Amino acid sequence: MTIRTNQSHGSIVKSSFIAPRWARNRHIQTIWPRFIQRRLPLKFTMERIKLDDGDFLDLAWGPAPQALTGLVVMFHGLEGSMHSHYANDMMATLSQGGWQVMMMHFRGCSGEANLTPRAYHSGETGDPAWVINLLHQRYPDIPKAAIGFSLGGNMLLKLLGESPDSLGLKAAVAVSAPLKLDECATSVNQGFSKVYQKYLLASMKKNLLKKMQRIDYRDILQISEAEVQAIQTFWQFDNLVTAPLHGYADAKDYYEKCSAYYFLKAIHCPTLILHALDDPFMNHLVIPQEHELAHSVTVELSETGGHVGFMQGSPTAPEVWMHQRVLRYFRDYLPTT
Repeated sequence: MTIRTNQSHGSIVKSSFIAPRWARNRHIQTIWPRFIQRRLPLKFTMERIKLDDGDFLDLAWGPAPQALTGLVVMFHGLEGSMHSHYANDMMATLSQGGWQVMMMHFRGCSGEANLTPRAYHSGETGDPAWVINLLHQRYPDIPKAAIGFSLGGNMLLKLLGESPDSLGLKAAVAVSAPLKLDECATSVNQGFSKVYQKYLLASMKKNLLKKMQRIDYRDILQISEAEVQAIQTFWQFDNLVTAPLHGYADAKDYYEKCSAYYFLKAIHCPTLILHALDDPFMNHLVIPQEHELAHSVTVELSETGGHVGFMQGSPTAPEVWMHQRVLRYFRDYLPTT
């Protein structure tokens, strides 16, 4: 793999991000922004939209700019929401930069369980495509871009690869996307990374058990509440729950069909993928080769940065490098007044 120092689409380039000495550890990069760093001030409003299947989606809208010249739609990560550190702070940053920002909550992620058995997953592109088309109906003359974090980044890249017209988006960014889901499910089950897996699985199992109390899953899932409680890995959860719930044969089938890695060659929208080589959720096998990228795709790699981290500054005044990086990238495609 060749890493170039100049940015050009269809290539793998070296990031300008360098972690400070105190934050070179990948787990500090991953955990500090989530649990320690203070959130940027932000006021957002919620909108609930009804879907044709009787379910709903909750959209979080950032503050309206004085003049609407560009719109950015965000997609959060696994078990994330508008209260996730990266969602709050990226919306605040982009809003200050002059854009209207909206984040779509995946089904069941806004604090209220969704109404149908189906949930969301790394390759579920139907709802996001529907929301983007809704934005085009509401704001037909406003240029639009998208950003996805972690699971939301994988989903966004897959969506773009499935859509020759890029759904009308002018630019896209994916941050810490698990491009090969099988490799990520394996990597996060090793060493200290098991802590992240346990934390996320606890939320996933809790939400599923709540839904099982009011929705009859017996015709869809052959699993008891005790078996849900016994799940200890993503492989197990996806094999027993995600795959059968969403029409896949098993976890392997789900991972193969929903990994964005295999859609990168078909993306036409100018797309930036930000990835840290020390991401504790992944390994080196998730990084594509240049010949596997469409000309419109740039993979920007940093040696450090953790998972959705990219922190700079000092412990008392930390800064998140990716905020300004995303802001600069969108400004190239959605110039504001």
